[in-house]
Amino acid sequence: MDGERAAPGGPALLRSGRGGGGPADFVALLPPEVSSRIFSDLDVESLCHASATCKGWHRVIEGNDRLWRHHCLSVRAVCQREIDCDRGNGYSWKITLLRNYWKSKVKQEWLSGKYSNIPSQTSLPEKSMYPMDVDTWGEILEAELER
Repeated sequence: MDGERAAPGGPALLRSGRGGGGPADFVALLPPEVSSRIFSDLDVESLCHASATCKGWHRVIEGNDRLWRHHCLSVRAVCQREIDCDRGNGYSWKITLLRNYWKSKVKQEWLSGKYSNIPSQTSLPEKSMYPMDVDTWGEILEAELER
């Protein structure tokens, strides 16, 4: 290491304390605001996967309403009525997001016209469907009529 200096703790800082030699839990090593900033760059699905990684990550992610709020407000662009109703009923940002995430994806595909020229219900992709209420179908039908 010509002229380079090793960081205090060196490679040991990057190893777990269990003797396995695996990477350390950065959430345990970093200040909470730094860990939260890192998690805030994840998309919804990755955030859910990260939350299931270990108990430490789960605590940080589940306890941070700001992580969920950001994504929930993005979903609100498509599902404003649903998001506002859930929040009005006292659901947390996370629960509100989880209740509306897939619905927003499917609703956006319908509203964008992806399914405008489907000849029959059997032609609809089964994995892309999601149960929607009558008001949501009304919005979709209005969008179809405007096309």
